Amino acid sequence: MSWCEGVKGVLLDVTGVLYNSGPTGGAAIEGSIDAIQRLKTSHIPFKLCSNESTETRANFAAKLTKHGFNITSDDIVCPVPAMVDLLKQENLRPHLLVHPDVLPEFASISTENPNCVVMGDCNTHFTYSAMNAAFNTLLSMSPKDRKLYSMGGGKYYKDGDDLVLDVGAYAKALEYACDCKMVVCGKPNKLFYDQAIRLLGVNIEDCVMIGDDIISDVGGAQALGMKGVQVRTGKYRAVYDEPHSEITPDGYVDNLAEAVDLLLSNN
Repeated sequence: MSWCEGVKGVLLDVTGVLYNSGPTGGAAIEGSIDAIQRLKTSHIPFKLCSNESTETRANFAAKLTKHGFNITSDDIVCPVPAMVDLLKQENLRPHLLVHPDVLPEFASISTENPNCVVMGDCNTHFTYSAMNAAFNTLLSMSPKDRKLYSMGGGKYYKDGDDLVLDVGAYAKALEYACDCKMVVCGKPNKLFYDQAIRLLGVNIEDCVMIGDDIISDVGGAQALGMKGVQVRTGKYRAVYDEPHSEITPDGYVDNLAEAVDLLLSNN
């Protein structure tokens, strides 16, 4: 059976699939605005499943709307709200190494006498002093009590014409230096994907994840029983991703528009 047959729900990565980010705000990928609109008017539910942690869901939705997408914050599943919920449930007080634009999301969380470190994508705010402060916070805890959370496990993403380090790479540095194991609150974490599937209201085996990250998007989805489809946009690199040494996607498509064409013609 083709990957696009029998699909009852769709999860979409955003950066590299709908649009490419960039220093001046980025730009929509050709055909993706119409593809989202076609999904909106189809019978197939979808959610944007993103590790975006540099802005709030509302601001993220507003940015996508500015690019021309018919998207609301309800269409988006991202790590920051899930991270806030986890901190409350576990009574954790974080040292926050996150982008300044999302700090208001953590306003209800005490950060006094931190007992964990929470990291998000900080872009240029990943400075030596910021990393060192997080490093020393973890070292101040006993080895068995060190808790490191990362809102995403990606290695890199495409920003404009360049590939840039993602939060997962910085979190790995702290994991190595502090002899602790990071917990990912975002893709490819099972609980994060489970949340998105619940919002779709479909069985996991009836869902497909479409993304440009062959590890977090495709491999992460397949590990949970979903289908995973790789787009040849965003940070996709033919020399690395096709074929990949460990992960075999259920399908490759040139872009989101082709994926939606196949979905709608087979369902």
